[in-house]
Order: sequence, then structure tokens, then C-alpha cells
Amino acid sequence: MKTTTILFACRQNAGRSQIAAALAKQLAPAGVTIRSAGTTPAAEIHPAVRTALAERGLRPANPTPILLTPETIQESDWVITMGCGESCPIFPGKHYEDWDIADPAEMPPAAVAEVIAEVEARVTDLLARI
Repeated sequence: MKTTTILFACRQNAGRSQIAAALAKQLAPAGVTIRSAGTTPAAEIHPAVRTALAERGLRPANPTPILLTPETIQESDWVITMGCGESCPIFPGKHYEDWDIADPAEMPPAAVAEVIAEVEARVTDLLARI
């Protein structure tokens, strides 16, 4: 069975991509590898995101934000961008989607929960299509 790799990317790898990857790791069937990165990584994951994920029993995909590299994209089958699509190199044969999702940086907890709910719906849909 071929492994499918999904890369979730945003600018800072401190919010949206971490949320998406954490949810995908929880929801994905065996044979799906999940990655997360950012075009300009922050020093740390947004505290409200870390707290909201912990409340759901989830951990961020990476302990600290990491840099998106062309190699990471080349090693992925699906590339899901959230606010950084214009910065991502395009490689033939990859599936690209750009999700318009609000950045949870500096959001209050209720708003972060709404972002998580939206990302969860999109991740669930993506996994059903793969």
C-alpha cells in the first residue's frame, strides 16, 4: 500500500498549519503521513492554539514551528496552504489546495475554537477525498 503524504503550510507554522496537522494525525487512516511547516516560521506556536489543542487532547504537529522547504513539498503528495500559497514552489504531480482560513494569532479562545472547527471540517473532507 502506497503511503500518502499531506503537507499543511501557513506563514508562521504557529497556528493554522499546526491545527490542521494535529487534527489530520488524529483523523487520518493508516498509510497517511502528515507534515506541517511555514514560509516564515515564528519562534513558538501561538499559546491560544497550543491551549485549544490540548483541551481536545491534541498536540501541535511540531514542538516548534519549522521552515517550509522545497524538499518538503517534493516529498508530499498533497500541499494544503493557508495564507502562504503565493510563497510555495509548484512541482508537477502534486495536489495543491489553498484554504482561506483566518489566522488565529491574537484571537480570543472562542474565536480559536471556531477556527479549529472550520479546519476540522476541511481536514475531514480532504481525508474523504484522498
